[in-house]
Amino acid sequence: MRRNNYFKTLAAMLFCGIMVLASCGTSRTVPITGRKQSLMVTDEQMLSLSNQEYSKYMKSAKKSTNTANTQMVERVGKKLANAVESYLKANNMSNELSGYQWEFNLVQDKGVNAFCMPGGKIVVYEGLLPVTQNEASLAVVLGHEIAHAVAKHSAEQISNQYKNQYGMQALSVLAAGAGVSADAQQLGQILIGIGGKALTSGFSRKQESEADHMGLIFAAMAGYNPNEAVTFWQRMASATGGGSNSIFSDHPSDASRIKNIQGWIPEAMTYYKAGK
Repeated sequence: MRRNNYFKTLAAMLFCGIMVLASCGTSRTVPITGRKQSLMVTDEQMLSLSNQEYSKYMKSAKKSTNTANTQMVERVGKKLANAVESYLKANNMSNELSGYQWEFNLVQDKGVNAFCMPGGKIVVYEGLLPVTQNEASLAVVLGHEIAHAVAKHSAEQISNQYKNQYGMQALSVLAAGAGVSADAQQLGQILIGIGGKALTSGFSRKQESEADHMGLIFAAMAGYNPNEAVTFWQRMASATGGGSNSIFSDHPSDASRIKNIQGWIPEAMTYYKAGK
């Protein structure tokens, strides 16, 4: 009976801690998908951190000397950026990209990779281009990376870690103040730790799928046929084998990803047709 009381007390305090954390930060809706987020960091903080890390990276990176490919990356990137900005402006969400300064770079690296930092800093590795093979497929990749930035996934991950870390600390203090035994406190921290890891892992999978969804639509908005995405992902699966060197190694299985994309193509085509 006493052990049950400990769990009840812990559950009550956990609920209180969640309520306190929920009252902090800001809430927003992710464009396109409509998913709700609670963020504990500001856009200004994320942009400052992003700019610092981007500057460090570019100091050590070597830009591609292939003029044609560099121009292609810039061309596709600018089309996507313009399409995203137009969409947000038309839907009264222009503030979502406040502080963005778009940059598009192709760097000398054999990895099958690309990324877009908060603030619109896009980097493509040369090793990705033999897999994309054409502009439409490159647009699918860059759309995915831009989606991570537009959906503020980095801020969300940091916010989740913050909530997990300080949620456990707050619970420990509350438990000690309530006279709960050290054993019960330790058990509560272990349970929350496991839950925190699961939550973070779950968000990561959701974020990756969300970026697939949004990126497909962004590519369509920019005038690229969404149907190109399926053959691209098939090439990607063949080229990387789902290895850790792949840009999308944290995604669901290749088969699941392709199935999801096929399900989103009709929606993406409505944006593609509208832009023709």
